[in-house]
Amino acid sequence: MHNSTKKWLLTKISSFCLLPFIVWFILNLVKIYDNDYQQVVDFFSTQPSKILFSLFVVIAYFFYALTISEIFEDYIQNDKIKNVANKTLNIFAIMLPLITILGILNL
Repeated sequence: MHNSTKKWLLTKISSFCLLPFIVWFILNLVKIYDNDYQQVVDFFSTQPSKILFSLFVVIAYFFYALTISEIFEDYIQNDKIKNVANKTLNIFAIMLPLITILGILNL
């Protein structure tokens, strides 16, 4: 399978997987929007919320990295700059979800 086809397929799969997590997050955000800090911490401290939010963050950053890398492929002509941009993007796509998940797990 060609690399472009793999990226396209992974983008479609990740966007499809992201939809139920977005619905779950929006519904729960509406519920906790007017709550005070302690109630929000309590929500993110429960085990199902930790797991679902962690999966949501990982899938969202994976989708983000795929789509931004496609933009780099389309609009950056210099291969050296394109490679640096993609590697930097991948580092951020790994580090930011990891930091977010560690923060949630420490609640």
